[in-house]
Amino acid sequence: VIFQILLLDIVFSLDSVITAVGMANDLSIMVSAMVIAMLVMLVSAGTVSRFIDSHPSLKILALAFLLLIGVMLVAEGMGTHIEKGYIYFAMAFSLLVELVNMRYRRKQQAAASARRTRDR
Repeated sequence: VIFQILLLDIVFSLDSVITAVGMANDLSIMVSAMVIAMLVMLVSAGTVSRFIDSHPSLKILALAFLLLIGVMLVAEGMGTHIEKGYIYFAMAFSLLVELVNMRYRRKQQAAASARRTRDR
């Protein structure tokens, strides 16, 4: 179990490095983001793992965020500047849509369960 937590910590730390480099301009912010992400993962690895397992669409959303940040980094490397506000908005909107979908699915499951109970 400890090995799994450390492995997840390494994976998410790498993810944090990529995200921090893509989204921040200040080195102290990048380092702070990585340290905070590592501490959060060490403290809440089990809870986060259960939450992600119960909502697999969040894995796809996280990969989409990484892809979005990667595209932004490549574009900036080629000399095209993309305002970070656009990236932040796209990420926030995507997360909001996913949260609405999660709530909708939960209500649908509760309604289906109530119908099955009522039909017995």
